[in-house]
Amino acid sequence: MAKCEKLSPQGTPYSSLAHFVNADGQYIYCKYWEPPTGTPVRALLCLVHGMGEHCERYNKLAQQFNNIGILVFTHDHIGHGKSEGSRVDIKHFQFFVRDCHQHIDLMKSKYEDLPVFLFGHSMGGTIAILVAYERPSLFTNTGVLLSAPAIKASPEIATPTKLFLGKILASIWPHAPMGQLESSSMSRDPEVVKDYETDPLIFHGKIKARFAVQTLQAMERLGNGLPDIRWPFLIQHGDQDKLAEISGSRLMYETAPSEDKTLTVYEGFYHELDKEPGGDGEKTIQELLDWVLQRLPSQ
Repeated sequence: MAKCEKLSPQGTPYSSLAHFVNADGQYIYCKYWEPPTGTPVRALLCLVHGMGEHCERYNKLAQQFNNIGILVFTHDHIGHGKSEGSRVDIKHFQFFVRDCHQHIDLMKSKYEDLPVFLFGHSMGGTIAILVAYERPSLFTNTGVLLSAPAIKASPEIATPTKLFLGKILASIWPHAPMGQLESSSMSRDPEVVKDYETDPLIFHGKIKARFAVQTLQAMERLGNGLPDIRWPFLIQHGDQDKLAEISGSRLMYETAPSEDKTLTVYEGFYHELDKEPGGDGEKTIQELLDWVLQRLPSQ
């Protein structure tokens, strides 16, 4: 009998999709953006997307990095986009971190001599910071770029009582529906909001109890490690962001002893900085490019 071919959640054979198989045997969809023909590859950048979204939303940003010689690689997290797993559900947040390590190792095995940068947006920022905690030497001479990182939970959400009750709920009903991301808070550009709301690869349901608790616990672990950060980092955050607490970005900047650190607060900007209208998104992208260029080894 012929072996059944593994299919993505959308019904596409994984044999036709770039992917790797993680430690739990789950198929993880990958995406790669390479510099144009004739442009030498100067570095790698691991891009880590946020909660509920998928990696292909970063096409424009990745191509901008390609133009300066950066090969961008990324994947859809477990339970996201074209990867396997219950939609936006996770038994342990560390599984997100583990899969990033695996993908980085795969790329380093192919490009041994190239430096690696790390980029994370929102929950992807949480993951990126935890990855850098575990492998600081990999980013000592490069750095970590953080776009509206989820570092600190809203004080109204993360009260001791709510956390206690959330853990109980997650243990007995892990898929219990909690809050939902407000799409209108993503960007000031109505077209971006519309695209977000109609994208079939984005999860539009309510956040599940176990996922919420795992994420909050990851933020707690992240907070405990801030005094040990010595790798370079750039944080970008909009002061009108309602989805990721800007106080967390300020806390990281003030607490981390790194000698190479930058926090840029964009006045009036919402959550998805690179997708803000009227040329504002391009400004944030240019800052990312300039920051990386300054830290690339000389050609």
